[in-house]
Amino acid sequence: MPYIIDGHNLIPWIPGLDLASVDDEVQLIELVQEYCRLRRKRAEIYFDNAPPGQPRARHHGQVLARFVRTGQTADDAIRARLLRLGAEARNWTVVSSDQQVQLAVRAARAQPISSEAFAHLLIDTLRQGESTPGQEAKSALDAGEVQEWLDLFSSGGEGSGET
Repeated sequence: MPYIIDGHNLIPWIPGLDLASVDDEVQLIELVQEYCRLRRKRAEIYFDNAPPGQPRARHHGQVLARFVRTGQTADDAIRARLLRLGAEARNWTVVSSDQQVQLAVRAARAQPISSEAFAHLLIDTLRQGESTPGQEAKSALDAGEVQEWLDLFSSGGEGSGET
């Protein structure tokens, strides 16, 4: 089941990531990309406030990062995406703790998961190197590699995890 992720809603729940960081979106994309590789999943991540002159969507392996222009929010774009999916929305999991988004997720019969719950799933997957059955263990990260990733994305302290 692929994911639709409210990026700026998820960032505060990931230790070492901070919404005030210049490259918080890139850091999140890289972590989700590794998660998708390990779990053999796909994801679309939506971010508010697209930088001017930048493409609206960029592929990063199994992750499609969508940058929403000023005048619209990531929440609006996620709700519109669910409408476009129609009946197929039931095959998607939407990561957001925003109540309006969660209402739209339930109305579309997609699977909701809070940002906090998904953050725990992402971190546990990266730490344990979990993979789908039949995937070779050599593709998983070891504990040292996960710590390197977390250290790399750490900006002098852990994120508060609060919104």
